Amino acid sequence: MRRGRSPAQGDRAPESVDKSRTRPQARRVIPRPASPPAIDQARWDHGWYWSHDGLRLHYRDLPGPADRPALLCLPGLTRNSADFAALAQRLAGQWRVVAPDLRGRGESAWPRDSLTYVPLTYLLDLGLLIAAAGLQRFVVLGSSLGGALALQLTTGHRAAMAGVILNDYGPAVEPAGLARLRANVGRGGNWPTWIHAARDLAQRNGDSYPGWQLPDWLAFARRLCRLTAAGRIVFDYDPRIAEPFRLPHGDAGSDLWLALDALAGLPVLSLRGALSDVLAPDTQAAMARRLPQLRVVTVPGVGHAPTLDEPAAAAAIDAMLADVLKGENA
Repeated sequence: MRRGRSPAQGDRAPESVDKSRTRPQARRVIPRPASPPAIDQARWDHGWYWSHDGLRLHYRDLPGPADRPALLCLPGLTRNSADFAALAQRLAGQWRVVAPDLRGRGESAWPRDSLTYVPLTYLLDLGLLIAAAGLQRFVVLGSSLGGALALQLTTGHRAAMAGVILNDYGPAVEPAGLARLRANVGRGGNWPTWIHAARDLAQRNGDSYPGWQLPDWLAFARRLCRLTAAGRIVFDYDPRIAEPFRLPHGDAGSDLWLALDALAGLPVLSLRGALSDVLAPDTQAAMARRLPQLRVVTVPGVGHAPTLDEPAAAAAIDAMLADVLKGENA
């Protein structure tokens, strides 16, 4: 449910919390809202849960076999659950796929305090999601920021994790890539048509996807943006997510090398875009030295981050999930 959006701006105001509201049950599935066809082809259910600070948060849930782990997909900093629609469609009937909209993104509410856009709060939200969705055993797939959260889920949820897929993220981030992300996040976009949005996004991100054509950029825009009541196309996230990121040491966090070490014994896949400015080959090699079971795959022709429908990425994910099943059935 979207609240408080100003039609003139297309922005969504932070949600005020009505303490008198009756909270829904831990997991609630409601009819799917109208969405671009490419996003809903995966036949998602839509679930909702409440954060510790009273925000109504959203996740997409593609049903799958109950006798194997679910796949929990965590999006990047400015992205949302729609990023995983193609992956979910490909895995439909084989795996349950759960993909949240982090607070301030997609269908999830915006907080009043922008300083809650930090990993600690995201992890608290994810802990509540894991309980609400009934995820007793899961493989976690994290793209970019989602990769950092996947690593940090080892604190408190390691026993429930059946495997980890890190998409273009590692314990060390390249300074040039970090600077680019910091400069671009929260940089407003406001376009009259989807074509205008697609062309602008192509200019901004063309170095990461040099082989894409206009239809690819249109699909990208529909995953990343939304149509406002005023008929404008805007990014589907709260621009204030940039505020903590731009504070001095705002990108500092726990030692993710130690978090990587905690994955010993689990199937782990590291995907890296061949053109990535975020995950360096040396970092990926160091990850493999510390974690001997780590499967390392470079996805050709893309940068940060692979969209997971590239043939190399899809094949690597399938092989990794097969390893998970072998381990679960051993």
